[in-house]
Amino acid sequence: MAHGGGGKLMRHLVERLFGAAFANPLLDARHDGATFAAPGARIAMTTDSYVVRPLFFPGGDIGALAVNGTVNDLAMCGARARYLSAGFILEEGLPMEDLWRVVASMARAAAASEVQIVTGDTKVVDRGKGDGIYVNTAGVGALATGAQIGPASVRPGDAVLLSGDVGRHGMAVMALREGLAFEGAIQSDCAPLVEPVMALLEGGIDVHCLRDATRGGVASVLVEVAEQSGTHLQVDELAVPVREEVRGACEVLGFDPLYVANEGRFLAFVPEADAGRALSILRQHRVCEGACRIGSAGGDDPGVVTLRSAIGANRILDMLSGEQLPRIC
Repeated sequence: MAHGGGGKLMRHLVERLFGAAFANPLLDARHDGATFAAPGARIAMTTDSYVVRPLFFPGGDIGALAVNGTVNDLAMCGARARYLSAGFILEEGLPMEDLWRVVASMARAAAASEVQIVTGDTKVVDRGKGDGIYVNTAGVGALATGAQIGPASVRPGDAVLLSGDVGRHGMAVMALREGLAFEGAIQSDCAPLVEPVMALLEGGIDVHCLRDATRGGVASVLVEVAEQSGTHLQVDELAVPVREEVRGACEVLGFDPLYVANEGRFLAFVPEADAGRALSILRQHRVCEGACRIGSAGGDDPGVVTLRSAIGANRILDMLSGEQLPRIC
């Protein structure tokens, strides 16, 4: 299970097995999706699978997650999703009412992002072999600009922006799964991010990199970007917004909110000169009302992330080494 947690083990699996076998320049970019030129256009493509348990949770469900997740991965490349595929693996005995709820939720999410689900597949597996529903979505989108948006474009002097509070998705799922009393107070942040991203690009912001902070949370994204860009990222822990109910749940369960998954949050790396205007643009969108600056990129200690803690001490952030919260997306 830890190999699917978004931390070190998953990265080793991806890099040493899949990356080694399938190596090519597009895959080697190690981004949320591949971008390439097609006749008359530049497009982005991505795919992801969703195995969240339980299927329905406060603030969302596996259907909304499957659509928003792929739409968001394309948005992180600077692309607006146009077409999706949807593959369903259904377990024998799954109530049709649950399947209908999931499908209806996917339809609503697709309409909200103005993307069409144009092809798909359905398989049914034996009872006890599928845990209800697994969903795979793949997406194709049109790149909004010619800019190369990815970790390799991050430069010393960039500001590190965060689109809102962190940790809600992971703790909402975990609280429901464990039957904890605060489950009703925490709603997942599952949401599409394409509109605020397009607003940044249409507003002329020189966006260097975008990453949604899903499995592994904000901390794992920062470590990945630092290593891939060869920059030193300096982050202020007090600047990272965490709701009180999420912080309390994390303390009860022994989790660090920086490593808890989100499904409606992203990090943006932009030049210092653009940081203020970028925040102003983001805050005009409901899903990014809490956008803030959490740090900057520097030239010292390339590949390292330094976190200035609440008590003023500095510590090096590392990638999640195991599986903190399994089956949350």
